[in-house]
Amino acid sequence: MTINPFFHRVLGWLGTLIMAYCIFVIALGLLQRQFMYFPDTAQFDPAEWALKEFELFPVTTDDGLELRSWYVSPAAADKITIVFFQGNAGHLGFRNYKIRPWIDAGYGVLLVGYRGYGNPGEPEEQGLYKDARAAIDALIVRGTPEAGLVFYGESLGTAVAVEMATKYRASALILEAPFTSMVDVGAYHYPMVPVRYMTKDVYDSLSKITDVHMPILLLHGEADEIVPVRLGRKLFAAANEPKQAEFIPEVGHNDIYDFKVQQIILRFIGNLSTSALMEKTP
Repeated sequence: MTINPFFHRVLGWLGTLIMAYCIFVIALGLLQRQFMYFPDTAQFDPAEWALKEFELFPVTTDDGLELRSWYVSPAAADKITIVFFQGNAGHLGFRNYKIRPWIDAGYGVLLVGYRGYGNPGEPEEQGLYKDARAAIDALIVRGTPEAGLVFYGESLGTAVAVEMATKYRASALILEAPFTSMVDVGAYHYPMVPVRYMTKDVYDSLSKITDVHMPILLLHGEADEIVPVRLGRKLFAAANEPKQAEFIPEVGHNDIYDFKVQQIILRFIGNLSTSALMEKTP
């Protein structure tokens, strides 16, 4: 039987497309952490980023990594300390504009240094959890009670913050542009790829949020192009009370601080510092 030349060409095109798709999926699977983490590997000191109040805060992880976080103590005993978990890109200094009002208000701040972000090691999910635990444990050893902590996560850091909120009895959890899981984020960006079967670092916050029993503040831009707001809404719906959400119209992933969320954050923390913290601190 003679094959129609046009049909033969179609089969060739189809075979080429299938091969290209398979190569893309394989490459995405092999390089997925390069697509997930974008660390600035250089070491910086806080003073270089207008954070001269901060000291370097060295910690040792369970797997033996020597990491550097940045820390400033609270101005008074009745002020909480905000433990900040950054997103997947850059380094701690890029967050100076977010934390400056907290310092000026007298709060302590611990900027958690991740492996691979100006520190030894390579970032991956379980590793970041170890980094967070090491920093928090070191802070507790210094005398800060768990009730004197508020966990703050931005973007990928929200998953680290949720994980820590299931392990420690902090006073509150603040989530900026959170997601249900990295699988859901991947499926949003690559709808034609079987990401649910190939994702290494899952960061499944949705399955953990029901184990969080502390006040929650969730902030999300409705025009977020990186983490769709529907994922933030779904996570918020699953969270326990008391909880507060601010879904801000026309705001994307990286410009949420342009829209007065700082006042919301300071009001939320201010209420904690005069209620939950004072009740739990001897």
